[in-house]
Amino acid sequence: MRRLARFVDPYILLLLGTVLLAVLLPASGGTADGFRWATRAAVGLIFFLYGARLSTGEALDGLRHWRLHLAVVGCTFAVFPLLGLASRGLVPYVLTPQLQDGLLFLCLVPSTVQSSIAFTSIARGNVPAAICAGTYSSLLGMVATPLLAAWLIGGEAALSAGGLAGIGGQLLAPFVAGQLLRRWLGGFLARHKRILSFVDRGSVLLVVYTAFSEGMTEGVWSAVSPGRLGALVGVEAVLLAVMLTLTWYGTRRLGFVREDRITITFAGSKKSLAAGLPMAAVLFGAQASLAVLPLMLFHQMQLMVGAVLARRWGSAVRTAAAESEPPLAARRSPQLSAPESH
Repeated sequence: MRRLARFVDPYILLLLGTVLLAVLLPASGGTADGFRWATRAAVGLIFFLYGARLSTGEALDGLRHWRLHLAVVGCTFAVFPLLGLASRGLVPYVLTPQLQDGLLFLCLVPSTVQSSIAFTSIARGNVPAAICAGTYSSLLGMVATPLLAAWLIGGEAALSAGGLAGIGGQLLAPFVAGQLLRRWLGGFLARHKRILSFVDRGSVLLVVYTAFSEGMTEGVWSAVSPGRLGALVGVEAVLLAVMLTLTWYGTRRLGFVREDRITITFAGSKKSLAAGLPMAAVLFGAQASLAVLPLMLFHQMQLMVGAVLARRWGSAVRTAAAESEPPLAARRSPQLSAPESH
């Protein structure tokens, strides 16, 4: 199990177990209605906690790295969506229309925060900038992701007046409430990070179970074959490779220093599972299970590849620092060779 945890995020195993539970024992009837109401409450709780955790001061302090943040936002909400739109050429030969919609939704989700910060730290990048970049992406994503999904995907994701009210009531209003109460809750949340993580991740698991249960009862999985799933994994591998290449080499052409390039590469090539799943539940309803499947697969892929790159880049920095220091004997030699006083 420990060896498996080195390559697979344990939380992904929990998510897969939740999916399996929904496949074998989907909620239906009155139970399904109860889970839908619980999911709405869980989505509101997730975004309330986002607001309560966000330090407005830190977000404002990071504005001095505006070029870095502009690069991350451009990758997240411009380059990614363009690649997602280009994937429509793969329908119906490689992807089904439903899977392509899920892939496009993946491209519209904001960047992740926690893993970008962790990998940036391991790789010796600009950690404060990574914190701010993830924060700005999450804030912008609460508005940009639903609007882009309605514009580019349409169908279930199209926003009517009721849909806009749902986004405002389930996402924005709890976030604003969390910000307003942060003065009193910030210290408590900082002292009880484990409880916070449990509530955060537990809420996401509830969202996944409800979405996949509805997918099973509505029969949306009948159009998905193992071959299509394999094709989706291949397409996402290419998508991740393209984004990593663009962010790493493109930032060098733009003149960013190595620490900032590392930050942009991790923040600009990642997508947030924690933010994407609740948004999909609000936007897609019964179709949310297919909409979030590409995001779940991409999340695991980005963690595996990111861990390898972070270790490699961090090791390269440590090696370069060690080689730049003179040997211990050489540093002591001036004292040993100092002339004796007579």
